[in-house]
Amino acid sequence: MKKIILFLILTLFISTNSTFAGIFKKEKKTMLTKEEYQKTIMFPIGSKNDAYKQYFTGQSYISPVSTSQVKMFNVTFEPKCRNNWHIHKAKSGGGQILIAIGGRGYYQEWGKDPIVMKPGDVINIPANVKHWHGAAPDSWFSHIAVEVEGVEEENIWLEAVEDEEYSKLK
Repeated sequence: MKKIILFLILTLFISTNSTFAGIFKKEKKTMLTKEEYQKTIMFPIGSKNDAYKQYFTGQSYISPVSTSQVKMFNVTFEPKCRNNWHIHKAKSGGGQILIAIGGRGYYQEWGKDPIVMKPGDVINIPANVKHWHGAAPDSWFSHIAVEVEGVEEENIWLEAVEDEEYSKLK
């Protein structure tokens, strides 16, 4: 009888204590709302990125961090959102730097495997390199996009990242 009571007390403790409950039962993972995600990053998510909507699959947001000297923007991607393949073209200099600040996302150069990006990761993208970046299928993602000054700069927007390729990401 003591063993049964001890078992019931232990079972009740484990099932009501969230620290132990997560160990013994699979918790359903829920997607954060925009407001919940905002609380996890230090820069504002900003407004819908309507000016570049045609170059994204899904919804992105943009918020300027600096518009003088060095241009920097917080770009936030809803889960599954990514931009099209594109090139930051420049005769010399140029390119882009991405500094991941929240969530989980990906960066991929043409012909290479995707790279997982998490807060603190930095990607230096040389000019004239075809690439894309965006959120993981199950996570919001934010990065600071730093525009590297160059000569005769131009962004060339290309085709969307194929759903078939994107769906292979974890």
